[in-house]
Amino acid sequence: MSSKLGIGILGCGNISAAYMRLAPLFKGIEVRACADINEAAAKARAEEFDLRAETVDGLLAAADIDIIVNLTIPSAHFEVSRKILEAGKHVYSEKPFVLGVEEGAALAEIARSRGLRVGSAPDTFLGGAHQLARHLVDSNAVGKVTSGTCFVQSPGMEMWHPNPDFFFKPGGGPILDLGPYYVSNLVQLLGPVKRVTAMSSSASEERTITSEPRFGEKIKVETPTTIHAVMQFHSGAQVTYCASWDVWQHGHSNMELYGREGTLHVPDPNFFGGEVRMTEKGNFVNIAQDWAHPFSKANDRGHANYRTAGLADMALAILENRPHRCSLEFSLHVVDVMTSILAAGEKGQVLDIGTTCERPEALPPEAAKDLLAV
Repeated sequence: MSSKLGIGILGCGNISAAYMRLAPLFKGIEVRACADINEAAAKARAEEFDLRAETVDGLLAAADIDIIVNLTIPSAHFEVSRKILEAGKHVYSEKPFVLGVEEGAALAEIARSRGLRVGSAPDTFLGGAHQLARHLVDSNAVGKVTSGTCFVQSPGMEMWHPNPDFFFKPGGGPILDLGPYYVSNLVQLLGPVKRVTAMSSSASEERTITSEPRFGEKIKVETPTTIHAVMQFHSGAQVTYCASWDVWQHGHSNMELYGREGTLHVPDPNFFGGEVRMTEKGNFVNIAQDWAHPFSKANDRGHANYRTAGLADMALAILENRPHRCSLEFSLHVVDVMTSILAAGEKGQVLDIGTTCERPEALPPEAAKDLLAV
């Protein structure tokens, strides 16, 4: 078997450039072609990154493509991923990879029957900061984690995204768009979620785009834009999670975990890097002096950006016949938690989570180095 798997990108919108630009950092993958229903967009990306432009059907049939990265809008993820699997290709999807547990189970069955893999973003929990937090939790540095808080709040996506419509439709909103980063990180740190409850609302019925080129256009809001949730984990920990696009400014930390022996301050899981801080009882201590994780190093406009690490890990897992970290089981549990939060917000109930998963294998510094091409 080849030491590299051929990668095709399906969907050449805003996020595709990051995948194409950062993939060469990693072993096991080579982006070879791209496609989009807008063939002009595919041709433009192909020229920008020296790739082959394909039609959608051409990409599905291409003999040199082993994994197709599904970068379509969330509402199309299931149907597109189904077609990719039925074409005999592995699929790695942007988040959320499906919008419901039934869709995820259907993809799992197709993949199982054909001997194929399904993977999904986000892979930011593989970043150096979050793997340091994982190391500290696993080594009992703050004692048993009993509770925590998460806050991801801003004025909204219409202020910067050129086509923000889908953020405010079913499948978008701050839970399904940003929640994958936060819930994935919590599950890799604390394990699976047992049950959830929530309250939800929207500050307005429409939003005004203030980005170009559609400045001034109105968008109808079709999904909650403020959600306050509580997650109870099988470990016993309970975490408050507040996600909103109706907040101009706030002073809350992104993520804090409270243990019996101290507190762990975890940076924004939307990014790979950042500062992890820890206390012993009430006093801060120095923790990171010997944690030389390659995915903590700034490599992209002053930030640590290692997007496609999850894709590379999946490709190498296929080649090495081992489980991959951004797995279907893990991602489906995260989707179950998020959709249950939304349902709990609508119903005003406490809902049990029907799925579970194993925590992804940790990615310590040496294992991360093994993913890198240089």
